[in-house]
Amino acid sequence: MEKLILIDGNSIASRAFYALPLLSNSSGLHTNAVYGFTTMLLKLIEEEKPTHFLVAFDAGKVTFRHADYKEYKGGRAKTPPELSEQFPLIRELVQSFGIAQFELSGYEADDIIGTLTRHADEKGLNVVVVSGDKDMLQLASEHVTIALTRKGISEVDLFTPAAIQDKYGLTPGQITDLKGLMGDASDNIPGIPGVGEKTALKFLHQFGTVEEVLANADEISGKIKDKIKEHADDARMSKELATIFRDVPVEMKLDELQYAGYEGTALGALFRKLEFKSLLDKLDLTASSQEGEEQEAIEVEIVDRDRLGALAGRLPEVEALHIEIVGENPHVSDFIGLALSLKQGGCLFVPAALLDVPEAGALRDWIADEKSPKTVYDMHRAEVGLYWKGIALGGVAFDVLIAAYLLDPTESTHTLNELAGRYKLPAVPADEAVFGKGAKFKVPDIDTLGLHLSRKAALLARLKPILNAELEKNEMSRLYYELEFPLARVLAGMEKKGIRVDAGGLRQLGGELGQAIEKLVEGIYKEAGSEFNLNSPKQLGDILFDKLGLPIIKKTKTGYSTDAEVLEKLAPYNGVVSSILNYRQLAKLQSTYVEGLLKEIRRDTGKVHTYYQQTIAATGRLSSQFPNLQNIPIRLEEGRKIRKVFVPEEQGWLMLAADYSQIELRVLAHISGDERMKDAFQNDMDVHTKTAMDVFGVPESAVDSNMRRQAKAVNFGIVYGISDYGLSQNLNITRKEAAQFIEQYFAVFEGVRRYMDEIVKQARTNGYVSTLLARRRYLPEINASNFNLRSFAERTAMNSPIQGTAADIIKLAMVQIDERMKRERVRSRMLLQVHDELVFEVPEEELELMKQLVPEVMESALALDVPLKVDVSYGDNWYEAK
Repeated sequence: MEKLILIDGNSIASRAFYALPLLSNSSGLHTNAVYGFTTMLLKLIEEEKPTHFLVAFDAGKVTFRHADYKEYKGGRAKTPPELSEQFPLIRELVQSFGIAQFELSGYEADDIIGTLTRHADEKGLNVVVVSGDKDMLQLASEHVTIALTRKGISEVDLFTPAAIQDKYGLTPGQITDLKGLMGDASDNIPGIPGVGEKTALKFLHQFGTVEEVLANADEISGKIKDKIKEHADDARMSKELATIFRDVPVEMKLDELQYAGYEGTALGALFRKLEFKSLLDKLDLTASSQEGEEQEAIEVEIVDRDRLGALAGRLPEVEALHIEIVGENPHVSDFIGLALSLKQGGCLFVPAALLDVPEAGALRDWIADEKSPKTVYDMHRAEVGLYWKGIALGGVAFDVLIAAYLLDPTESTHTLNELAGRYKLPAVPADEAVFGKGAKFKVPDIDTLGLHLSRKAALLARLKPILNAELEKNEMSRLYYELEFPLARVLAGMEKKGIRVDAGGLRQLGGELGQAIEKLVEGIYKEAGSEFNLNSPKQLGDILFDKLGLPIIKKTKTGYSTDAEVLEKLAPYNGVVSSILNYRQLAKLQSTYVEGLLKEIRRDTGKVHTYYQQTIAATGRLSSQFPNLQNIPIRLEEGRKIRKVFVPEEQGWLMLAADYSQIELRVLAHISGDERMKDAFQNDMDVHTKTAMDVFGVPESAVDSNMRRQAKAVNFGIVYGISDYGLSQNLNITRKEAAQFIEQYFAVFEGVRRYMDEIVKQARTNGYVSTLLARRRYLPEINASNFNLRSFAERTAMNSPIQGTAADIIKLAMVQIDERMKRERVRSRMLLQVHDELVFEVPEEELELMKQLVPEVMESALALDVPLKVDVSYGDNWYEAK
């Protein structure tokens, strides 16, 4: 049976944006509305199985309705830029799904949908209209069902004419009369003052239409009669404004809306850009489009035990080495083989098991030899993966992955498969095409594996001169060879050492958390007056809203929403809500950080060995995995206590922590040259207090904690390109107040304003912005005609040099500290990098030296117009060192 789905694109995008927390990819692009829109599309495709599909969008702010009523939609707040920048992505998403889309100047999406439902109705075609706007109910008919989203977008209420009758006692045609009487604040439709939904329904049940209500006003008692007479014209106009126009000149035939399903290549590419990893896996879209492209014939020699002796003499001919480590975490992954690309052509493949035999000694020595230069892919991962197999890696002269990442950090991945396509070199199949994925993963036969790895090694040899030349051309050679490339070795060294965890202390902390949780639960039951399952949203909802009578904030399919956002809004009404929030925080600490860390401790070392991802964030920041030690919560004292279990490996040693103070704001002061901000740092003032003094125009003694909190939010907000919407959410103030605050800030800090303007101009001219160390961030949308795309690029231009330079400085410090520690021949070890903090373990006799060495190197890592400041502390564990 044929079925047409029509989506009100603007309405669903807006619903998705406000239903989900602000999400962003590693490039800083907000993606929550796109993600919500995606889940809606997938659900509709799966459940409704449409044969025809269209998403309609509003073409602009001005429609034919404004000709009659200039204030139409005039009361709406300006669309947050965090949402605006996602509309082009949503249009791209719809296109990638293979779904038709349409907009027409002067008309709203409602009108396009109304026209198409009329056409479909005439043909007897079943239609589902998806929107968050109740105005759409007027379109319901025998063949047209309206799916209205609830507070979020994952669930909808279906309205047929019968359902509208059951709920409102009205026909679909009377929905416009309902809006005519009660108006619609969201569209600035006036209606009749004092007439709400309940009163409007009462009048319509009695008189039927707006016109009849007006004609029979004298039969209505009370003060409302005068209101009706006084605002009769408003009621007629409101009904007209609420009436969907169903004669839009849509030049689209039904055949053009046919839906044949999505094609994985385009959708996979978009999901990779947006970093929707769970959806890539769910829809099996991880394989790249290059899979089917023509691949180069390559001569592969598979080395067996008998040929290992002769291999030693051929090693000087090798120009690239590919080491295959399978699995996400290289600390627990499998080394399955390596391939050697030879200068005169052809490749050698050596299975992993062969490196264990005595005859492989010469090959193992060559792999470890620092004097034998090698081109590899992901030296860091290869070094760590081989280390746990007892094999050393040395002599790496060029890392293709790091170079590719630096040349285009906005790409979410830099697989060899993708690099072959990017640089128009012979195709290499995606790993998923060779190994399979998930439960289907399987190492193929030796011939298939040898060919696949040899293709990778041959590609590495081709990529090296291309990438090296690009680095030089872009003036990034120093960034590569003096920062990122040596940093990879530093990170691998830190990870191989790992950090000791006191498992007994962690279990004891888990027991204390368990007792605290138990006490909280008892208190919650007592305050609630009964026992219930705290982890059941339904049971919790029944207690909070039915039994305790708290105001309902949001509903879901199964009942009341009890998410964190809802509970935070309810906390002032009843103390039990704060206890529930506290319970959730402690329960997460217990499961994620106590039980989770216990699972990550290696039995053979008694340590956790985190893995730092160096080529993920477009800003240059590092991220930590397996476990993520950068996300240990420190706002709660119970969260900070988790740091107590991180202890030195050696008896009598100490933990030392060194933390950059407000590094991003110091970078901003240097880059912008703002005299007020520079003055604060040069005189060692608290910059947030200084900002509050200057913005509010008060002396230091008059700055209270709330003023400083607001100043701190706008200081860091400026660094991250915050909007009035974002600041209003952070400070729980109106968008108007937030906008005024930002404007005051820029009026005072003129140098910052000037920097923001100038960096955007540079970006428009160059197409990119750079950090002080020449790390580039390309901004292809900076000159886009689309306002939303351009606005996002402008904000990115403003904050990337700041965030990127801060990332560069701590990385530079790590490389320089590693070199200095080797020169000083200290036994101390650098263990962790957590945001702007470095953590070491030091013998007691080296404590004074390290207290001097570490901040000295960190504070001089890069010369700025303002001093870099490092706070150093130490103790028996990481907690005491903070």
